[in-house]
Amino acid sequence: MSLLVVGSVALDTLETPSGRADDAVGGAATYFAYAASFFTPVRMVGAIGDDFPAEVLSDLEGRGVDVSGVEKRAGTTLRWSGRYHEELNVRDTLHLDLGVFGDFQPSIPDSYRDSEYAFLANIDPALQARVLDQLEGPRLIGCDTMNHWIQESRSVLDGLLKRVDMLIVNDEEAELLTGDRNMVKAAAKILDSGPKSVLIKRGEYGVIDFSPGNVFAVPAYPLEEVRDPTGAGDCFAAGVMGELARSGDLSPAGLRRAIVYGSVMGSFVVEDFGPKRLQSLTREMIDERYRQFVALTDIPR
Repeated sequence: MSLLVVGSVALDTLETPSGRADDAVGGAATYFAYAASFFTPVRMVGAIGDDFPAEVLSDLEGRGVDVSGVEKRAGTTLRWSGRYHEELNVRDTLHLDLGVFGDFQPSIPDSYRDSEYAFLANIDPALQARVLDQLEGPRLIGCDTMNHWIQESRSVLDGLLKRVDMLIVNDEEAELLTGDRNMVKAAAKILDSGPKSVLIKRGEYGVIDFSPGNVFAVPAYPLEEVRDPTGAGDCFAAGVMGELARSGDLSPAGLRRAIVYGSVMGSFVVEDFGPKRLQSLTREMIDERYRQFVALTDIPR
């Protein structure tokens, strides 16, 4: 099934307690495309500058990602530099240069407009709405956002939420969006605003899915070391959307299976800097960790 992702493509300089990486390939759309490509063909829309490595696009194409929607423009690629604290949920932005992403206006190629599954990665909600205006009617629309858009573009975001099926946010964003610290109450308010499902990420405590009449919780996979948490949320979303697109099963059981695959992909990417771990993965490794995840949560009846 066709899966579209629209979002940022970047070059990151990262510092974590485990080390440093300069000019690592990053951006929400990039992480998503790498991770989702293990499940289904991906169509990617973004913007890059003259400095973006051509071999990365070739690598993505070799993995079944259609990059014809990635606009190549004169200038520099979005560049972000950040430092993570010992508590990896806390990071400082040291430098940000939007480059060609600064005036990014997503234009969906004609060949992408029939995409059955679409994921709106974290960009301005006005641009996310612009994407939806160009699509012919996806079967499932997933969406991400962040604190900045919740605070600065609230009315536009509220309108967007009425048009999406699944919202994926962390607990801090859910609280900011609803004004409620209790995640059960916050999720109820989000569901009332439009989405049919809200997935609330809770860092080391895993993720909870709230849908009408259904609640499903998955723990985080236990790891000895987290080297770089950048892109974990994007890879989680990719596993969820990728598995749903692969199976076509949007039932509660199908969504639960997809959430576990999302958690698997998020657990892999943090094991190395940038998308390096994804580049060395195989589908067999993914399925094995999925089985380990299922065993981890198996409760005898």
